[in-house]
Amino acid sequence: MNKISIIVESVLAAGIVALFILFFTVTPGSKKAASADVEAQGEMLPIAVVNTDSILKHYTLAVESSDKLQAQYEESMVKLDTKAKAFQKEYETFQQDVINFQKKVEAGAFLSRERAESEQSRLQKKEQQLMAKQQDLENLRQKLSADFMTQQAELTQQLQDSVQAYLREMNDDGRYHLILNDAVLMNKTAGYDITDEVIEGLNARYAK
Repeated sequence: MNKISIIVESVLAAGIVALFILFFTVTPGSKKAASADVEAQGEMLPIAVVNTDSILKHYTLAVESSDKLQAQYEESMVKLDTKAKAFQKEYETFQQDVINFQKKVEAGAFLSRERAESEQSRLQKKEQQLMAKQQDLENLRQKLSADFMTQQAELTQQLQDSVQAYLREMNDDGRYHLILNDAVLMNKTAGYDITDEVIEGLNARYAK
């Protein structure tokens, strides 16, 4: 996995890290027995744990969307790099023209003062054009960065909505009082982990 992919997945993970914290609460009369009674009977608590990282890696919507966003970002960076290299080449040519102009002035190579002033004016205009191009490149870089962040936010929201909708549907019978992200837990509780079930359900729904 390359650096860009890691960045994309990290941002998405950060965006939904709290998604499952206290996701469902007990509604009197509609759920199972209180957790204290369940504990007293030595049974499993009505709590489920989900691994967000696993969802991002195996939920088809998350994988496809992340790959698409990554490809778009890479394509944008290639275009920006091409423009930057063209600018650099043009700037180096300009620098050489300035050096040649200075040498001609020092050598008295210009046939007239007007000719020297005309060349100097041309170089000044070229410098202004290059400064404008440089600013355009910086503006483009900032725009691409802003667009990328916006797309990341939109994707994060899309995944949040999708996972939340599925969890509500899955827990419609009220079997879980709480659904937690295991990132907030100090100790892993494998017996409460429903990640595979959630991923399977999400992918089955997405396939439809």
